[in-house]
Amino acid sequence: MKKVTTLIAAGLATAVGIANAADTITVVSWGGAYTKSQVEAYHKPWIARTGNFVVSEDYNGGLAEVKAQVEANNVKWDIVDVELSDAIRGCDEGLLESISIDDLPAGADGVAAKDDFLPGTYYDCAVANIVWSTIYAYDSTKLSEAPTTIADFFDLEKFPGKRGLRKNPKANLEMALMADGVPADGVYDVLETEEGIARAFAKLDTIKGETVFWEAGAQPPQLLADGEVVMTTAYNGRIFNAVASEDKPFEIVWDGQVWDLDLWVIPKGAPNKDAAMDFLKYSTSTEALAKQASWISYGPARKSSASLVGSFHNNPDLKMAMHMPTAPSNMTNALQNNFEFWADNQDQLSEQFNAWLAK
Repeated sequence: MKKVTTLIAAGLATAVGIANAADTITVVSWGGAYTKSQVEAYHKPWIARTGNFVVSEDYNGGLAEVKAQVEANNVKWDIVDVELSDAIRGCDEGLLESISIDDLPAGADGVAAKDDFLPGTYYDCAVANIVWSTIYAYDSTKLSEAPTTIADFFDLEKFPGKRGLRKNPKANLEMALMADGVPADGVYDVLETEEGIARAFAKLDTIKGETVFWEAGAQPPQLLADGEVVMTTAYNGRIFNAVASEDKPFEIVWDGQVWDLDLWVIPKGAPNKDAAMDFLKYSTSTEALAKQASWISYGPARKSSASLVGSFHNNPDLKMAMHMPTAPSNMTNALQNNFEFWADNQDQLSEQFNAWLAK
């Protein structure tokens, strides 16, 4: 597991000031353009407001490290950005601190937090910050014809070339079934059966020999840029950043997108729980969420943030709304990740996926 640790301190802080800061919290997230958006929208303003500072650490997701720290009674992480199924599972297993929605600040328009957050974005142990999506993208300079559907991703005859897939069953199985003709609203009914799981793996078999597997979110745009693949699944914000900030010739195909949430959780026994909670409150405020959306194309979890989302931070002509997973034009054939399914089946399907990889 790749880990990158960065100290983020207020610009005016001296070494002595840092040493004497009231609190130091370790904030763990996914790295790359996503963590950059959090640093700019959350970390730096919170540091300036509180006089504290942040150790920013990257990881590749999952609960393994959180569970190990909690069970060893040696918790080093204060707040962690997780996927929804991991938040639910971590709460169920007693690995996370409770978070009351009533303790979070009202929206900028005065609406109570419980009514301001989008439905399904807060839980007993977790609070969402963004809506994101797994999509697939391609290099427009490498294909003579543009793919438009999730089925095209699996069509090696019409669109020859290597594919990129996350080294994880999540989203791969869903996309495979949609490509095989299963309607989005029927995907999880099919996956609840052994025959459905076999069907998904059979569809993945059709491209397995031409697939490069990735683990970290920064890898897909790099695979495209290096010409190692012509299409790859990816987190939509990573592809957007490559296009908007690096002028890469990449295009997103939204058909068959699997959208999800990322949420903040605080590991049970976090060494700086109070400061972590203050950071959580600040980073899920109306203004902070809207500011993050100016750095990356992930939708804010609060309703009151929507009207404040404007342009890309360094390009006033690039309006962000149309690049969000939740834009109406991007949701015509979209699937919401079923967190209950994955909370119940992650271990089993991960074992099956790893066995499939090893064949």
